[in-house]
Amino acid sequence: MSYSKTFKELDKSQHDRASFDCGEKELNDFIQTQAAKHMQAGISRTMVLPALVPLPNQKYPICSFYSIAPSSISRDTLPQAMAKKLPRYPSPVFLLAQLAVHKEFHGSGLGKVSLIKALEYLWEINSHMRAYAIVVDCLTEQAESFYAKYGFEVLCEINGRVRMFIPMKTVVSYSLRRKSEYNKCINTICYIRHSRFL
Repeated sequence: MSYSKTFKELDKSQHDRASFDCGEKELNDFIQTQAAKHMQAGISRTMVLPALVPLPNQKYPICSFYSIAPSSISRDTLPQAMAKKLPRYPSPVFLLAQLAVHKEFHGSGLGKVSLIKALEYLWEINSHMRAYAIVVDCLTEQAESFYAKYGFEVLCEINGRVRMFIPMKTVVSYSLRRKSEYNKCINTICYIRHSRFL
């Protein structure tokens, strides 16, 4: 299965949600049964990376996806040096609510590609609607380690999960630095996938 280079908004008439499997039931359930409903209700927006070739049902398999939503954080949860610069009322943030990669692509670097595109997308939104940071609630310790590699720091625990964050000021410098790396990464992945059929 090969995929396109462009993330698209989830469209249940075009994207095959049922075939997605990342190995985590909660994430599978979200993309299969909740993501479209949340979009329709105006709760969140889900972007998917579709495969290049459709299934017999003429829908395209989902190779990876991420879901974003507006949120807020209290300055009491931030490190003191950051908190003192913020007002006492909750500050707006973007919540990277879900991010998952089909298990066929585990270990290929597609998780990194998906995160970089999510950060770039949120930075574009930030130019129109400001937010202080991006936060993510980690489902597993593996997820926590993954986000830590890309500059996310532990913020607090919510409902038994570790919440991490990255300031938007960090995202812009990170995004510019990683843009060329993203292009190199996705081209390499596509080459590897294509080589299997040569």
